[in-house]
Amino acid sequence: MSPTPTPTPTPTPTNAPPHVYSSIGYDRAAEKRDDAAFQEASLRDPETRFLVLHGLKPLFTEDEAGPRPLFVAAEALAGHRPEAPFFLGRYQGRAVFAVDLEGEALEGGTYLELRAVGPGLARGEAGLLAFARALAHWRLRHRYCGACGGPMVTLLAGHCRRCEACGFDTFPRTDPAVICLVTSGEHCLLGRSRHFPDGMYSTLAGFVEPGESLEQTVFREIKEEVGIEVADVRYRSSQPWPFPQSLMLGFRCTAPFVEPVIDPTEIEAARWLHKSELLDPERRPVRLPNPDSIARFLIEDWLYSS
Repeated sequence: MSPTPTPTPTPTPTNAPPHVYSSIGYDRAAEKRDDAAFQEASLRDPETRFLVLHGLKPLFTEDEAGPRPLFVAAEALAGHRPEAPFFLGRYQGRAVFAVDLEGEALEGGTYLELRAVGPGLARGEAGLLAFARALAHWRLRHRYCGACGGPMVTLLAGHCRRCEACGFDTFPRTDPAVICLVTSGEHCLLGRSRHFPDGMYSTLAGFVEPGESLEQTVFREIKEEVGIEVADVRYRSSQPWPFPQSLMLGFRCTAPFVEPVIDPTEIEAARWLHKSELLDPERRPVRLPNPDSIARFLIEDWLYSS
């Protein structure tokens, strides 16, 4: 009797939900943001740690596993803190804050773009750094009041800006954007932006406009970019995307297998690709999106489905 062949395991998608940069592995402790006593005690606690950013780049140290975020104690920031730090939550039993330095950078490590190292980080570290980067970006762009132009001060442990002149409050904002894999049978449609690295093709995406539902945005964006009417729009998952401050809402939809007609102001190319081409890295004619992206998940989620 011939031995029963061992079944080939089904691959799992890269960056499956919950995706990289989500709040994984730490407690945001949002209820503590307006707890002045807790905040004061945490800032005095020698166990509290700070993530340091300079020009929105986090500070990293290097070990045998690669870059790791540097969690520093309060004394390391003496003379370097331009504004009150913002509270991120609790991680590994400690309160964690972040600060974006201006002027002279803190030494003792290397400042790196988060996207360059995010896929190799522990999920909790990547989530904390994404949170810190998004807050730092928001705060840098809300120094002055959008209502009267007065200077803004920080409240709620870094999660609110208030105008000293008129009392207007503003809070961190997230820009919703849809990202969708278009399929037709055994083919999927990928597009290429002029800003992509050489050879990269990805799923189609765009920002939600006022007055639109998410599904309406999917219909509009795909029609604008490739001239195709889609159907059967199905939600798959979402990913916070702090580059600078978006929430990517992932969908899959179907479309007729017709030649795309691109709008060159939107993308520079689009093409249908068969599953067999994309499943085999040796035959793959395009470079897939980076492994930290929900775009990569959407493609592989479809590729590995029956």
